[in-house]
Amino acid sequence: MRDHAEEAPELARRGVAIVRPPEGVPVRAWITQRQSGEARVDGEAVAWAGRQVHVRYVSREGREGWVWLWADAVERR
Repeated sequence: MRDHAEEAPELARRGVAIVRPPEGVPVRAWITQRQSGEARVDGEAVAWAGRQVHVRYVSREGREGWVWLWADAVERR
């Protein structure tokens, strides 16, 4: 089974406008993967909605992932 990051709750995004920039914004984010634990990863913010950010990232193992995170776990590079 593939390790993947835990997401922020979808209910917190419902009814909130999703903003998608023309290009991803470079970010560094904290993710929690179910099997391998916490990790700080580089990626890009591809959307945001209220207090959440949708991040495309590459894991330590070199796998691409997509996850909605709380904005506090994400910072611009």
